[in-house]
Amino acid sequence: MVTQLSATNPQAQLVITWEALPKDFQLEDEPVENTGQPILAGALRESLEISGFIQPKMLIASNFGLCATVNGQFIIKAPDWVYVPQVNEIISNRKSYTPILEGEIPLIVMEFLSDNDGGEYSVKRTYPPGRWFFYEQILQVPIYIIFDPDGGLLEYHQLERDRYELKLPDENGRHWVDAMGLYLGTWQGTKEAHTGYWLRWWDKDGRLLPWAVEKIEQEQQQKERLMAYLRSQGIDPNNLPPFDEKI
Repeated sequence: MVTQLSATNPQAQLVITWEALPKDFQLEDEPVENTGQPILAGALRESLEISGFIQPKMLIASNFGLCATVNGQFIIKAPDWVYVPQVNEIISNRKSYTPILEGEIPLIVMEFLSDNDGGEYSVKRTYPPGRWFFYEQILQVPIYIIFDPDGGLLEYHQLERDRYELKLPDENGRHWVDAMGLYLGTWQGTKEAHTGYWLRWWDKDGRLLPWAVEKIEQEQQQKERLMAYLRSQGIDPNNLPPFDEKI
């Protein structure tokens, strides 16, 4: 499939084709710029998985190659976190993903800032493509998020009329992602001995989607409340009668 888009110069045309990753293409094996980035990405997925949001044909990945061929040149960018609502085929060990050819366009891409981002996140809308240009003009990803884990700044960019527009959060400091039915915002606290700012999900009623450790704590608190209630009713929770399955 071929797509033609106008670049910043009206006389220039971008010819975009959606082709599979060439078998001889060497993926770059760059070191992670910040050890906190994989933790941030994993935490985003973890709460979605625990809540039952993730379905088999969804693709959620981190530091994962998104591909397109532009004017005959194969281009691949690896966002820190990507969410694709539906792919055509479930593959357990994907090395990359080509939209249109393999499934839907990603709904969200995220980048977590580091000290040496190289300027690829700038709003430069010209060729050759940096990350911004690639997500906005080539893939046309509806939501592009840039997050600074050190300062907690969340930039939420939404594609409108083929351009990313910066969106302000609501009164709670969150953004409503309508296609997911969830809010996204920042949260400050500790996980896996890492204290700082995190990206978190909330449901439509404003309830925070928990991580595994938080889920365990919630269940323990519920158990303790139940035991306290039984004691208040004169029942020893440690000496309950056996459950009769025939009843």
